[in-house]
Amino acid sequence: MEQQEKIRKSYRRGAAKYDDLHGMEKWWAKLSMKLIWGFEDMAYVPRLLEWIPDDFSGSLLDVPIGTGLFTAAKYAGMGNARITCLDYSSDMMAIAERRFARAGIASVRFVQGDVGALPFEDDSFDMVLSMNGFHAFPDKEAAFRQTRRVLKPGGLLVGCF
Repeated sequence: MEQQEKIRKSYRRGAAKYDDLHGMEKWWAKLSMKLIWGFEDMAYVPRLLEWIPDDFSGSLLDVPIGTGLFTAAKYAGMGNARITCLDYSSDMMAIAERRFARAGIASVRFVQGDVGALPFEDDSFDMVLSMNGFHAFPDKEAAFRQTRRVLKPGGLLVGCF
């Protein structure tokens, strides 16, 4: 339980600055991302999201949703998809919920939970999206097992680390 509380506190502290850092619009964010991760920009984001067809009409699990910074615009145009967003951090997810509401995205379900113990039935999703998630999951093996379990046969895992 101690590790879970540390993780919760970390996300609570970082939630408010997540968009500033990962949006790379502030000078300190650009410097931090360059020094820590070697990123010059976030050009990989649109390339990754191209794997999800604009007319996708299946079920998609986005884990972790974070603040929805990278996916809100994409999901706004996916009116036929059934999207479920899961995150361990209720603080991060609350930001995503507000962002999606402002964008008029109403067809999304938000679930607070742990990717290592997904609260979904086997073979539930046609696609799983994980943007910058797996490197942060405490139990990566459980995260991969659970992701595989909820992905339908022939389903697609789209992600980056």
